[in-house]
This record gives sequence, structure tokens and C-alpha cells, in this order.
Amino acid sequence: MFNLFDFREVFTVGMVLFAVIDIIGSIPIVLDLRKKVGHIQSEKASLVAGLLMIAFLFLGKEILNLIGIDVNSFAVAGSFILFFLALEMILGISLYKDDAPESASIVPLAFPLIAGAGTMTSLLSLRAEYETINIIVAIIINIIFVYIVLKSSGKIERVLGSQGINVIRKIFGVILLAIAVKLFAANIQSLFS
Repeated sequence: MFNLFDFREVFTVGMVLFAVIDIIGSIPIVLDLRKKVGHIQSEKASLVAGLLMIAFLFLGKEILNLIGIDVNSFAVAGSFILFFLALEMILGISLYKDDAPESASIVPLAFPLIAGAGTMTSLLSLRAEYETINIIVAIIINIIFVYIVLKSSGKIERVLGSQGINVIRKIFGVILLAIAVKLFAANIQSLFS
């Protein structure tokens, strides 16, 4: 299993997950939650989100098989979701908006803010392209980063400012767009062969 470990894959998958989770872009939401409820359970939210992602990585394919969808089809569908997420990040528009969360419990933070539909779709799409061990390492790295951001969201906002956060979102939007195109190209061929 460890002979399949590849730093390049971990980096690529990590960047995709970082862009899809978009915890930096979610800092305003996290700050708003903190104002509304007073305290955010960073440890609990990070741990639950990580467990959800790893569980879906392993069980997602079986769920798809149960309903008769192959991973390549799901990866192509996932590439469209990544494409639209990237457009949202680059253009600063909102194509899909969840209802505002009412509390800072596990539900709004761990799911859907951190481990939402885009993240779950991305995981299965990435599984069609990359080794599982590399995806797990990338998930763990991202969850550690999410935890750090949740713990220090106020400081990050003061340091980066709203303009800095917007620049980071746009950069990762372009990266995510390129990865969506690559994912589409790699998986669309296998659907017709």
C-alpha cells in the first residue's frame, strides 16, 4: 500500500480538496456563526468532517454500484460540479446557496460547510483517478488545515482582509477549473471505450 504513496498525487488531491472545501472563503460564514452562537466546536467539526470524507471515500463506490452508476460516470458528473464551483470562486457569483445555519454544531460546520456535496462528489471523482492512500493523506492534511483555520478565523481575517481572501479564492478557483477539465477529459474517454 505504501509503495503507491506519491507526494505529487497527495499535493494534487490536497489542492483539489482545499479548493472545494474552500475553508478560507468560508471564514466570513465561520465568523458569522461565532457571532450568532458564541462558540464554535472546531475539534468536533473537523473530526466529524474528516470521518465523513473517509467513510464516503470507501462506501461511496458501493452506494453508486447499488444504484447502478459506475465511478467514471460519477467522475464526469463530479467534474461538472467542480467546474461550477470554480466558476463561483472565480466570478464571485453564487449558483447554489444553502439556507443560513442556525447553530455552530456539527451539522452546519462538518456537514455541509466542510464535507458538503461538492467535497463528496470530488472524493469519488478523485478515487477514479488517484490512489486511495494518497487521497486519505490529502484528507488528513486538509482537515488539519481546516481545524487551524476554524481555531484562528478571526486572526486570519484581520491579517488577510476581505481583499486577500478574495484573491486566494480566485487563485484556487482557476486551479480547480483546470482540474475539473482534466478530470472530465480522463473519464469521458472510458465511458465511450
